[in-house]
Amino acid sequence: MTPATGPSRSHTATLSDVARLAGVSIATASKALNGRSQVRAETRQRVIEAAERLSFRPNQLARGLIAGRTGTVGLLTSDLEGRFSIPILMGAEDAFGAGEVAVFLCDARGDAIREQHHVRALLGRRVDGLIVVGSRTDPRPSLGRELPVPVVYAYAPSDDPADLSIVPDNVDAGRISVEHLLACGRTRIAHITGDHGYLAARERAEGALAALEAAGLHLVGVPRFGSWSEGWGRTATAMLLEQHPDVDAVLCGSDQIARGVIEVLRERGHRVPDDVAVMGFDNWQVLTSGSRPLLTSVDMNLEQVGRTAAQALFGAIGGAARSGVEALPCRLAIRGSTAPLS
Repeated sequence: MTPATGPSRSHTATLSDVARLAGVSIATASKALNGRSQVRAETRQRVIEAAERLSFRPNQLARGLIAGRTGTVGLLTSDLEGRFSIPILMGAEDAFGAGEVAVFLCDARGDAIREQHHVRALLGRRVDGLIVVGSRTDPRPSLGRELPVPVVYAYAPSDDPADLSIVPDNVDAGRISVEHLLACGRTRIAHITGDHGYLAARERAEGALAALEAAGLHLVGVPRFGSWSEGWGRTATAMLLEQHPDVDAVLCGSDQIARGVIEVLRERGHRVPDDVAVMGFDNWQVLTSGSRPLLTSVDMNLEQVGRTAAQALFGAIGGAARSGVEALPCRLAIRGSTAPLS
């Protein structure tokens, strides 16, 4: 067997890891570990050795649910770009046992008719349950209570309180963002964010204002709502500096906005983070890693949203359904754009 490096100790081995180490497909690895007769003896032994080397333990919950069922679930998204749905899918796949349960991904592209078509197609494939992922955190219409399989909503909550929805906690995210800036010695904090029509924008502003109030401080000016773009970040920052030149931190509602903020600050002779700290939202690597300095951002823990949604779906399939909206904490990804004041 070709030597290979296994996963780190902090990483739980998956069926995909076993297959890669054994040099076989995931399907072959699954058959070998389940004692199927279609696998040659030497191949089975190679897979078993790889599993032992990686301390692989199949997801027993997933395996139990497969018995008497199709072992498939549907993930229905309306996020065409995949920025939010793909991390959620990855987290869900981890929970489904990386091969023990198969996931069918369908993109409704924000079209209600297309969504209903996908739902019918998935039910026609006899999936055991559905995870519905939205493109924004505003409530969305429920698929209804008459479906023959359980449904869990992720990122965008259902408008029916009888459904279960798993969402990131944007209010708390706004709070911890301001608390970080305060810990860096900043007291003149402004907030430039996206479209006021988005619940995420309003909730993040709510959390930020609450944290400032708890510290006995006030926001510089008012929350500046606009578009989720670098262009709005540039425009809003130019206005901010004209009205409040003594600002020492800007909390941005997205990483795109933050990039525009940093650009104008640099053009106006303000050093980041020495003069003004800048913080983004979403922790989108293509933007945070390309920023100079590297951009501090809030990670919405979308993979954890996916894992939690999958675990909740497991429970619902097994007869332990939950309801309501469950908000999961976000986390800070601290980098150079918010270094403490010297």
